[in-house]
Amino acid sequence: MTGPKIHLTFAPELHLFLPAPRRTAEATAPTPLTTDGKATLGHVVESLGIPLTEAGELRVDGRPVPPSHVPAEGETVHVAAVTRPQRTPGRVPHPDGTPLRFLLDVHLGTLARRMRLLGIDAAYESEDIGDPALAALSAREQRVLLSRDRGLLHRRELWAGAYVYSHRPDEQLRDVLNRFAPSLTLAPWTRCTACNGDLVSADKDSVSGRLQQGTQRAYDVFAQCTACERVYWRGAHHQRLEEIVTGALTEFGETAA
Repeated sequence: MTGPKIHLTFAPELHLFLPAPRRTAEATAPTPLTTDGKATLGHVVESLGIPLTEAGELRVDGRPVPPSHVPAEGETVHVAAVTRPQRTPGRVPHPDGTPLRFLLDVHLGTLARRMRLLGIDAAYESEDIGDPALAALSAREQRVLLSRDRGLLHRRELWAGAYVYSHRPDEQLRDVLNRFAPSLTLAPWTRCTACNGDLVSADKDSVSGRLQQGTQRAYDVFAQCTACERVYWRGAHHQRLEEIVTGALTEFGETAA
């Protein structure tokens, strides 16, 4: 005995998650799906490859419904993409009103360093610790998990998550800021890009033992990480870093908290 047949449409941004045959059919008309009559709409959406972290409002015959809705015969379902900027879906923003904290998987090291450059709390796993451990860390520390691994974002134990759509670090950073800006505080040059610790001003004499002689002669202003004790100064790469900071502040500084 078959279950009810429903028809689905998806926001264009979600097509990349769909199986190829359904993606092609979706381009022209709502596509049919027979359910078992027991699965929730959230489960149906995920079974088609779309992480709920990326699904926005769910509408059945034009009315909004929760992911717990059980589809009935003949219903037409539309799955919207996450609204940007993202303010309330899931458990975002942070429940106590503090800026969001993030966790990035092993493939997003450059993005993590750029987020830290802007003062965003971005934990990063430089080794592959496995999906269960990442999801558990997200839940334990209440961090938004950023990943390009669609399967990882399906894990139920996540505190919150978001798919990173681009391969390119510049676009990845813009995507994250565009999505979460209202719940962020941008504070450039205040966080260690190596370990995510806090930076404080450092006296030249106190860090001289960590500097090469050429650096000691050429620079007078330093900062040091309170966690790993790495020393920072405005060296050869500063101009490129300044461009990243200026671009982020120009585009998102007023929308960040």
